[in-house]
Amino acid sequence: MWYFTWILGLLLACSLGIINVLRMEAHETWIKEHIRLDALTQLLAKESMLTRLKEKVENSRLNGFPFSIVLISLKDFDSRNQLLDYELDAVLRNVADHIKAEIRGGIDIAARMDKQEFLIALPGSSLQKANSIAAQFKQDILEQIKAPRDLVVQVAVGAAEYVAQHAEFGSNPVALVQDVDALLRIATQNKH
Repeated sequence: MWYFTWILGLLLACSLGIINVLRMEAHETWIKEHIRLDALTQLLAKESMLTRLKEKVENSRLNGFPFSIVLISLKDFDSRNQLLDYELDAVLRNVADHIKAEIRGGIDIAARMDKQEFLIALPGSSLQKANSIAAQFKQDILEQIKAPRDLVVQVAVGAAEYVAQHAEFGSNPVALVQDVDALLRIATQNKH
């Protein structure tokens, strides 16, 4: 008789575990299906990235792990070079494809934030690592991304780190993005 109780308990525990796994998979599927992507680059749209950044700030605040972001900008690339729309679109797709190929799948997230700006969130990465990654992206884009008529793609990068112990940003991902934007202006002025 106790065998039946034990088997019944085991079956119940297994079914609850399976239900929990199915619930988590359904939630992940729902998130993937409802995340807005940028139509041109197939990276996250700005609104989706800001939502994800808010989650990252909260996770970092709870677990104490830092995360960093990298902003990549091709500001005024089209107006300086008088590119046609389809030529600019090709450059932006090439940059986005390079970003997708270089980030850690399932860990890092990337988005198109503005017409010619991309943002990469790097969970678990320090500012030093983010600066190194930003410099590598800049070098790669300068060397590997080709524009029409052999124009050089000029790029500026900036990085910032969220550290839970120094929660200057609170839970405001917009402030984090603005900090990176300020670093980007400095980077642009110094022509790095």
